[in-house]
Amino acid sequence: MSRPSETDDISFSRDAEAAERLQIRTAVGKFLIMGFIALLIVATPVAFWIRSAAERHALDNAILHTQMVADLAIGPLVSKALLAGDSAALAGVDRAVKRWREDTSVLRIKVWDAEGRVVYSDVHSLVGQRFDLPEWGHALLAGAPGTATLEQQQELENEYESASGELVEVYVSSVAADGTRLIFEAYYDDGPVRGEQQEVLYSMIPPFLLALSALQLAQLPPAIRLARRIQYHQAVRNRLLQRALEASDLERRKIARDLHDEVIQDLSGLGFALESEELHGPVDQRPVFRRARSMLQGSVRALRAMTSELYPPDLDQLGLKTSLERLAEPHQERGLAVRLVIPEDAPLERGSSALLYRVAREALSNSAKHSGATAVVLTLRTDHQGPEISISDNGAGFDRTQPLPGGHLGLRILEDTVREAGGALEIRSAPGAGTTVTARLLPGFAASS
Repeated sequence: MSRPSETDDISFSRDAEAAERLQIRTAVGKFLIMGFIALLIVATPVAFWIRSAAERHALDNAILHTQMVADLAIGPLVSKALLAGDSAALAGVDRAVKRWREDTSVLRIKVWDAEGRVVYSDVHSLVGQRFDLPEWGHALLAGAPGTATLEQQQELENEYESASGELVEVYVSSVAADGTRLIFEAYYDDGPVRGEQQEVLYSMIPPFLLALSALQLAQLPPAIRLARRIQYHQAVRNRLLQRALEASDLERRKIARDLHDEVIQDLSGLGFALESEELHGPVDQRPVFRRARSMLQGSVRALRAMTSELYPPDLDQLGLKTSLERLAEPHQERGLAVRLVIPEDAPLERGSSALLYRVAREALSNSAKHSGATAVVLTLRTDHQGPEISISDNGAGFDRTQPLPGGHLGLRILEDTVREAGGALEIRSAPGAGTTVTARLLPGFAASS
């Protein structure tokens, strides 16, 4: 991976701006979709409520209309002669009812007395029949308000209405010419009630939806500003995280350089001095100098290995693939079988590469030092969801329900670092089943760092 040129920086900046615009559009799109869903959720029960209220309003109008007819048109014609079954009185009521039925949608009318006897019906065969008067009938006679329902008529007294489908059934109380309390029952076609119901519904739903839509649109500009603000803070956080990673790498390089230029050089010089003493010193002291030189050389090798781990390769020059291959070499030399599954072309930005390299370095180190593993598989994937690196070993593993062992402190730190970068680090392990460390970064991390 060569060092980015000025042209590459310009292209990368354009890609970052395009990614930012796409994220904002996606966020706004999600806001509008959720708003539309919320609109449907709110509008549906409101529509049913309006429909129910409109039905109740229409039924109340049917009660009022029936009460007026009962009090003004039919009640005064219910005389003692009609109650006694006089045919002339019955014909007089028929004429009044006929005029009323011609002007309204009433289909059937009955008049009951307090004993449940039908004293008048437009179906003359029902006159004189008796039916059990229900509780609401006694309540009506006692002065309770009228009732109206919209339903199928299936009672015993509904022999002539049961085939008419859904009807509006209205009960009101009134008085006859002689002061007798009566119950007036009328059946209306449901068409006018349904028509009034739909009219009320259609007149109220549009302004209601318009108000909710206006509220949704009024919230759109703040939502866009909020999405941009979140995007800006995410970019700032990623840049700060990138600077922290760079500072960490710089400090590691400084420590590695100090170890190499000072401590390792001094210890190497001391090793030469011990070798000289071993060759030219007293014979009886040579074994002591030999052991001391051997221990010193082991310490120097350990320090050189630490220096190599502290000072990663230049990812800008070597690329992540070559850097990971070099990272695996020392472990392979010590007998750990490391298999790399890395695509030839894995274009990643420096920040993403550095973070993935650190995850691989820490996971490989833990596999080699703490797990007792003999084989490790390192896999790198890149797709539209972001880069992902996975390190699996066949070591002893550990119980994930317990806190991470002390040897995995670096992984705990990396887990926090990856999470701050907007990604995720997952550790899967079980006693005797090995350990798998997987880190995935979001595509926006590289773009915003």
